Amino acid sequence: MQQLIALDNAHVWHPYSAIGADLPIFPVISANGVYLKLTDGRELIDGMSSWWSAIHGYNHPLMNAALQAQIEKMSHVMFGGLTHEPAVTLATRLIELTPAPLQTVFFSDSGSVAVEVAMKMAIQYWHAKGHPAKQRFLTLRNGYHGDTFGAMSVCDPVTGMHSLFSDVLTQQYFVDAPTCRFGEMSGDDEIAPLKQQLMQHGANIAAIILEPIVQATGGMNFYAADYLRRVRALCDEFGLLLICDEIATGFARTGKMFACEHAAISPDIICVGKALTGGYLTLAATLTTVEISAMISNGEPGLFMHGPTFMANPLACSAALASLKLLTESDWSSNISRIESGLKGGLAPCRELASVADVRVLGGIGVVELMQPVDMKTIQPLFVEQGVWVRPFGKLVYLMPPYLISDHDLAALTAAVVKVVESS
Repeated sequence: MQQLIALDNAHVWHPYSAIGADLPIFPVISANGVYLKLTDGRELIDGMSSWWSAIHGYNHPLMNAALQAQIEKMSHVMFGGLTHEPAVTLATRLIELTPAPLQTVFFSDSGSVAVEVAMKMAIQYWHAKGHPAKQRFLTLRNGYHGDTFGAMSVCDPVTGMHSLFSDVLTQQYFVDAPTCRFGEMSGDDEIAPLKQQLMQHGANIAAIILEPIVQATGGMNFYAADYLRRVRALCDEFGLLLICDEIATGFARTGKMFACEHAAISPDIICVGKALTGGYLTLAATLTTVEISAMISNGEPGLFMHGPTFMANPLACSAALASLKLLTESDWSSNISRIESGLKGGLAPCRELASVADVRVLGGIGVVELMQPVDMKTIQPLFVEQGVWVRPFGKLVYLMPPYLISDHDLAALTAAVVKVVESS
């Protein structure tokens, strides 16, 4: 194990890390259900669903069977000029699940690319309609939409992770994130900055892009559904598109199948990923309306300008179909309510701690916001010592457990958070 860690430290870059950073790292030898087994034999309750993707846990027999059946047929085939049943069936299923009138589907490899695709769709749409100046985007501060260049440009330019690249990124329009909490109403003063930007720059704006209800990596901010309804109304009033980035929130995480449903609105373009395949393989999708896809297809140059090599990979599509079947054939709404109750009760003691600024829970998301940023070098091993896998960032200790977590394991997970936060 020590040799593995030494080689890893010397040669392998991990997300948002430096070579030779000497941060603690924990080799995993297997995973089953909600448990990650380390090479030293310890088992950890996974509180992160592998960055929110492994909603059915690990080594699920039905997921495994779907992939085994597909690999006997074909693991991959190019999507240019060819098609296959898993992709077509998955597109149909996504259309059934997402809010109407989203009717056309573009597959890609990751969430960041799905956002790139959405932004390119919006720009091409307006170009085809004879408005080539509409190439900018309006978005919320504290947002996060991915690590590729287009996606980076709509991440928070100051507090986000990509300020180093600000001079080479397309300059977009930003307004402060809403302060109205989930469950509250949104006042006129909350929406006024958005309207002001549209009045000033509407001729150059292709779309508003945001994470509906939950700003995830940008700060785990849960904002009012009424605010989202007002954003939709502004888009209609000013005649521009609304892009909902549901990569983190989609597939029941917030208590609705998609977070935009809390506001009873439909976007013009939606991005999904992460939990789409149950964490088995990387896959994302961007859905839009027939009106938008037809305008792009009939305009210059007569096609949509994007095409990933591994687009609609059959194995990934089969994993997604199995994951969606598991989700939709379960009583997922009641299950998420169960997890929400467990998170609320289990994390409640943190409210009494002087080091804690806030505790908030929505659906299968539990957040403990600290007064000060965490020290990853010290806090990560503390969670492992408690038998749980939790990966904080900034001031946030948060949980997004797999949906099959038992009440017993959920209680152990939240108790570990309370103990570590109390002692650190």
